[in-house]
Amino acid sequence: MKKSFRSRALKGLAAIALASSFALAAHAALTFTNTVTGQPLDLSEAMEEGRDTEAVKKFLATGVNLYVENPTCLPKGMDLFMSMCSGCHGHYGEGKIGPGLNDSYWTYPKNMTDQGLFETIFGGAQGQMGPMYSALTLDDMLLVMAWIRHIYKDDPKDAVWLTPAQRAAFKPFREKEDHTPPVDQAPVCKVSTASAAGLK
Repeated sequence: MKKSFRSRALKGLAAIALASSFALAAHAALTFTNTVTGQPLDLSEAMEEGRDTEAVKKFLATGVNLYVENPTCLPKGMDLFMSMCSGCHGHYGEGKIGPGLNDSYWTYPKNMTDQGLFETIFGGAQGQMGPMYSALTLDDMLLVMAWIRHIYKDDPKDAVWLTPAQRAAFKPFREKEDHTPPVDQAPVCKVSTASAAGLK
């Protein structure tokens, strides 16, 4: 009797995990691959939290990050970057143990696109860049990516992740000119329905 109950419980858990994987796969219209091996990434390894935001749904379907240059979301991205990434990549992405992230040179050229940068963050790369899917939610990864894009200091014409309107308004990052507030003093990160539907 105990064995039967445990067997049913295990089957139930397996069914929940499978349904969760299918739900995540349904959002993913793109194929995401490991930066080093080229093997498909298993997005079901992501944390449950932060999978179902408007930004994640849009990104998995199109590769567009709704948090890029969204002033309400940059403080959260900055906070996550400082706690999770700056030890290796520098406070402003200038590079330390890991490569710089704030200019137009990419150790992995695919990181020029948001899809490629996501793949490197999610699945890891060479050296000390391990996969981050157990440390950051999918939504957190998009917020970190938005901050990395914000601290870009080179010519905006090379910033392929920006929309034409964003590119026209973008000013290369200068540390002394940055007025991004600390996360505890920032507005709530919001993505409008219009941006979720219309950003291309």
